[in-house]
Amino acid sequence: MSTSAPHVSTFAGAPDYPVRFDVEYPDRPLNRLATLLRPFVAIPILVILGLVAGGSYEWRPDPGTTVAVTGGGMLVLPTVLMIVVRQKYPRWWFDFNRELARFVARVYAYLALLDDRYPSTDEQQAVRFEIPYPDVRRDLNRWLPLVKWLLAIPHYIVLTFLWIAAVVAVLVAWVAILVTGRYPRWAFDFVVGVGRWQARVAGYATLLVTDRYPPFSLR
Repeated sequence: MSTSAPHVSTFAGAPDYPVRFDVEYPDRPLNRLATLLRPFVAIPILVILGLVAGGSYEWRPDPGTTVAVTGGGMLVLPTVLMIVVRQKYPRWWFDFNRELARFVARVYAYLALLDDRYPSTDEQQAVRFEIPYPDVRRDLNRWLPLVKWLLAIPHYIVLTFLWIAAVVAVLVAWVAILVTGRYPRWAFDFVVGVGRWQARVAGYATLLVTDRYPPFSLR
């Protein structure tokens, strides 16, 4: 691959892990104005994500009148019950979870300055988040979803510190982009690596597409 082409890193740390996440490195000058105003420009897509991914709002303007807005989110508990009771993962549930996870990943990439294109609600853009559809009876233990959240606790502890470091790296990248128009490669690889780690844990503990324990790796 030439130095001028978009770079997608390999999965050397876990080459055969079923859940894969990567972001194309923007080997081009990034939009400085969009970077400067990113927290404000991102508000509309964050509102959309909040409505889709969960949460509710209730307003009572007059006695006896209620206006409510509710959102859905990952179909985690229903999927747990379906796997445990019926050993099934309905395809439309999987498709919904996968596309919502991809949308979240695109918003993450935008907020982390990894891409200056506004997040699409349906196109992958520079973000690649591959999640396999599992054969439940063959590939998944029907009882493991009941304890995956517990088994994943060591990952969540490590991710807490990694996310703090990722925020610092994004702040450094924010200044670098404003000055040079480029995202420092070391910071880009680290922030993508944290997202990759999070994606694998999500695939294991919430998306429930694999029983393979996630590796402790950014690569």
